[in-house]
Amino acid sequence: MSLIRQLWLLLLATVVVGVLGSALVTVGAARGYIETELRLKNSDNAQALALTISQQGGDLALAELAIAAQFDTGYYERIRLVSPDGKALVERQAEPQPHSAPAWFVRLTPIASQPGVAQVSSGWRTLGTLEVVSASSFAYADLWRGSLRSAGWLALVGAVAAAIATLVLRRIRTPLDATVEQAQALVDRRFVIVDEPRVPELRQLSRAMNTMVQRLRAVFAEQGAQLESLRRQAQTDPLTGMSHRAHFMAQLGSLQDREDAPAAASLLLLRAQPLAALNLRQGHAATDAMLRRLADTLGAQAARHGIGLGGRLNGADFALLLSDADGPSCAHDVQAALREALAPWPEASVAIGAVPWRAGTPPGALMQAADAALARAEAQGGFGLAVDAAGPAEAAPAPSMGEAAWRRVLQSSLDSGAAELGAFPVLDRDGRLIHLECPLRLRLHSGGPLEPAARWLPWALRGQLSAQADLVAVGLALDQIDADGRPRGVNLAVHSLGNSAFVVALLTLLGGQADAARRLWLEVGERAAVEQLDVLRALAQQLRPQGVKLGLEHAGERLARIDRLYEAGLDYIKLDASLATGLGDDANRGEFVRGLVWTLHGLGMQVYAEGVRSAADAEALWACGVDGVTGPWVGGSPAKAPLD
Repeated sequence: MSLIRQLWLLLLATVVVGVLGSALVTVGAARGYIETELRLKNSDNAQALALTISQQGGDLALAELAIAAQFDTGYYERIRLVSPDGKALVERQAEPQPHSAPAWFVRLTPIASQPGVAQVSSGWRTLGTLEVVSASSFAYADLWRGSLRSAGWLALVGAVAAAIATLVLRRIRTPLDATVEQAQALVDRRFVIVDEPRVPELRQLSRAMNTMVQRLRAVFAEQGAQLESLRRQAQTDPLTGMSHRAHFMAQLGSLQDREDAPAAASLLLLRAQPLAALNLRQGHAATDAMLRRLADTLGAQAARHGIGLGGRLNGADFALLLSDADGPSCAHDVQAALREALAPWPEASVAIGAVPWRAGTPPGALMQAADAALARAEAQGGFGLAVDAAGPAEAAPAPSMGEAAWRRVLQSSLDSGAAELGAFPVLDRDGRLIHLECPLRLRLHSGGPLEPAARWLPWALRGQLSAQADLVAVGLALDQIDADGRPRGVNLAVHSLGNSAFVVALLTLLGGQADAARRLWLEVGERAAVEQLDVLRALAQQLRPQGVKLGLEHAGERLARIDRLYEAGLDYIKLDASLATGLGDDANRGEFVRGLVWTLHGLGMQVYAEGVRSAADAEALWACGVDGVTGPWVGGSPAKAPLD
């Protein structure tokens, strides 16, 4: 029972006991007063009547007339004259009179009418003893009416007291609820500050909680800064801040294992020239300034074109992977931007070679084709540009359809249920199954193969069908969990999170299969935490009562720079494959991953690694403290029983 409810019941009991006690005391006092009045009346009337009879000289007939006259007033229960030997000389007794008081009230508050006794004499001779007993029926009626009036006033006083107590409890409850909510937020890995209440005791508690939250925020901010420093050391070129060659190639390779990789993109190789001559003529500082301007321009172009991977491969060579499928258009945009950016350095120019990239293209073949295109661009001189429209031989172009045709095909597949889930295990160090990663695959044409998301997801996003696809995937996962009890993870598109209708439909779907929902894992890309942290936090709060776990996938590149990540309420993080590949051979990257895992564990999140390709990488990840791994190396490992 809550503290507020206990206080309310205590106050209610106090008010009820006070009202009942006051009512009992009031009724008892009134009853005693009435009994005293009856006793005095009986005594006075007995004395007066005895004096009247005594003055009549002991005439029994006259005495009887006097007693009858007194009795007929109607307020007496009994009047009796008794001789000295105990014989009743005259007696008048009335039948019990009805009264308005309830029978139960009469039983609980009996009123005793004590007889009034007086001696009747004639001179010195005693004639007898006179007893007078007044009727008590009117006394019960008066006592009942008085009790009702007293009870009404006491009930009014009790109601006023209860109202005042309610206001006082409400004044206490508001800051207390805020403090409880703050404590619950800490349990949910959210760190919020509340206003300090006016109640002194609660003010001290809130101040202590706020101080703790501020210190935790400061600690996490400091850890984030340290992680960002480690990330720069492990992944970036010190001069330009772009990814160095090893990290860029790891990112390029990790796209091969991702079901949501872009179906088509463009790889650009760029070479700044004449770098050596510029160094001799203008000096090292001017050359560095030119390279930084070049890197900033490439970074802006990368942000403009979707996924936008960029890196500095060596002193003069740079690379960009842009998600736009139209290679010539992307390359011309980059060329124009570089011409404008490098105008302060008239001698500098950049040659650009561009080739198309498609899912399944080996990185080695892709880089060879791009290098050949770059050689042709250099032969042109200046800001030369060469675009290889065909690309490497291994990359066959996908059949093209218009946007309207894609929408019809996707809508038909989703409506008809031509969809299945993949199953890729995530295992812990002991080989036990944590959950199955279940990417959605669609059969776009009757009798055709199941296509991965890389094939159709860009068109689903354009046609605003990603939310429907996500609901189909969640529904399939819940059904499969019901069938075999194995936990499953489903990826949600970032675009679906901002759709309120999607969230309502998702919660309805989860509520309909509550048991299976407790074994469901939902994950979104790292971009969601960067761009829609508030939406992600709200989703986490709604999913927590359902028992659903929520996490980020493909994380690591910008994870340390996400503001207020500790408030997101996430259950787990999946590190991108680019962090896992070759981890054992890169001390700087290992230090970064170890610090990242330690920080995320401190926030109460589990950490898993994607795209693990070798036992050596797995061992390096275990040494860094990750909780589970997935990838090509894991795909061939038999999984033990699922973790509960």
